[in-house]
Amino acid sequence: MILPTVDDIRALHEKYAPTREAFELVYTHCEIVWHVAEQLLASDAHRLDADLVRAGALLHDIGVYRLYDDAGRLRTDDYIRHGVLGHAILREEGFPERLCRFCSCHTGVGLTRHDVERQQLPLPVADYVAETGEEQLVMYADKFHTKTTPPAFLSFDAYATHVSRFGPEKITAFQALRTRFGEPDVASLSARYGHAHT
Repeated sequence: MILPTVDDIRALHEKYAPTREAFELVYTHCEIVWHVAEQLLASDAHRLDADLVRAGALLHDIGVYRLYDDAGRLRTDDYIRHGVLGHAILREEGFPERLCRFCSCHTGVGLTRHDVERQQLPLPVADYVAETGEEQLVMYADKFHTKTTPPAFLSFDAYATHVSRFGPEKITAFQALRTRFGEPDVASLSARYGHAHT
């Protein structure tokens, strides 16, 4: 599989971003997720494909652009759909399923068919679960940074507290990711990007 370059991915973000502010928010977050994943790759003994992780991290949130209204405001009520929207964008752009899945399979610590039905989520009923090591790493790295206003870095404990409201199995899944990949040094990234750290 031929992967898009960093320049190709940036151009794709620029193509879909409705405003410069949206581009800065989403693309910067994707870059940060790549840097978190890059840190974790350095200590991972499973020999993942670093180029695939980079492409997946840089593309995973491209669907967020489809959630902006005509006034340039992000519609947060539909935010759970950004993964499937990104999957659709990448499919329309001709990317292979292996790359498209980084969009649809990174939400939370995985959404199962049961989650979709039980929570009555506005998604097609299916499993949206990271399967490969590369998908799991991008999903995990994503949990350490949030695009809130203002954007912020999260500690492991901060995200664990957040995900606990969805059930003990979600905490268990998040802890299993830490066991596999470790914890990133978010303090150094926080200083680099000037974002708060909680």
